[in-house]
Amino acid sequence: MLLNELIIELEEITPKEFFGAGNVNIKLLKTYYPKLKIVARGNSIKAYGDEDLLEEFDLRMNMLMTHFAKYNKLDENVIERVLTSKSSEDYATSEKSGEVIVHGVGGRLIKAQTTNQRKLVESIKKNDMVFAIGPAGTGKTYTGVALAVQALKNKEVKRIILTRPAVEAGENLGFLPGDLKEKLDPYMQPLYDALRDMIPAEKLAAFIENGTIQIAPLAFMRGRTLDNAFVILDEGQNTTHNQMKMFLTRMGKNAKFLLTGDPGQIDLPRRTISGLKEALLVLKNVDGVGIVFLDGKDVIRHKLVKKVIEAYKSIENRNE
Repeated sequence: MLLNELIIELEEITPKEFFGAGNVNIKLLKTYYPKLKIVARGNSIKAYGDEDLLEEFDLRMNMLMTHFAKYNKLDENVIERVLTSKSSEDYATSEKSGEVIVHGVGGRLIKAQTTNQRKLVESIKKNDMVFAIGPAGTGKTYTGVALAVQALKNKEVKRIILTRPAVEAGENLGFLPGDLKEKLDPYMQPLYDALRDMIPAEKLAAFIENGTIQIAPLAFMRGRTLDNAFVILDEGQNTTHNQMKMFLTRMGKNAKFLLTGDPGQIDLPRRTISGLKEALLVLKNVDGVGIVFLDGKDVIRHKLVKKVIEAYKSIENRNE
């Protein structure tokens, strides 16, 4: 039987980087197209098989090459998102909206990298209060901090306020050395890490010193009116009913509120209702409130993180 042949030339793309170490990306492509014979050699990829399947493969390969040319990166997560998207048109449309959120330290271009991260960017534009819900590694906090820095740079707000409920994830803060700030700083580290990618160290220190950027536990928000600010509540699943209600009612004029959380990682005492879960039910139909759900396809950490999430989710589903 004579097979149809498709030849794809890699122009202005380094084959070694596109194919991956040990041709790992090509091996992954083969698992998605078991009915095609795929051969990567030199600057080209050859595929043999049914004409309709080759046509589909050609479309997806063009999407992958476009992504690589744009981000200089191709990994398992990207390949999966491209090959499992409903259509090339859907993916192409979402890719076009992936503009730079902020130019970070050392010329780093910080963008929304996944479809749901881009939905988060769009939701913040349309709503003054947005919930970003999803598991670890989906870029909820990082994308949120980038949006806050963008708003500050564009003079849309005068300050950034980042907060988390000081709930201990199995550790006891009381046993840590130092005063309250020294105890809480390590807990706030993910917020500092994101900011350090986006604002030069000297400028960031000045912003923190003069209060333009404030990082504090949620308890410090009580009694305040947060206006002219981009406010992020991180780890919202660890708020109680009272804490969440207190936080939501701090909203002042010209404020943007972003609340992030993972309902699957609640560190509250047993039988304590998560303020985040409750808020999602109470506010789901309120005009001006956006809710964006992220999932395993948005994980941009090490590829094993997604597998860990899926493994735990499988066990939790069985237990339920």
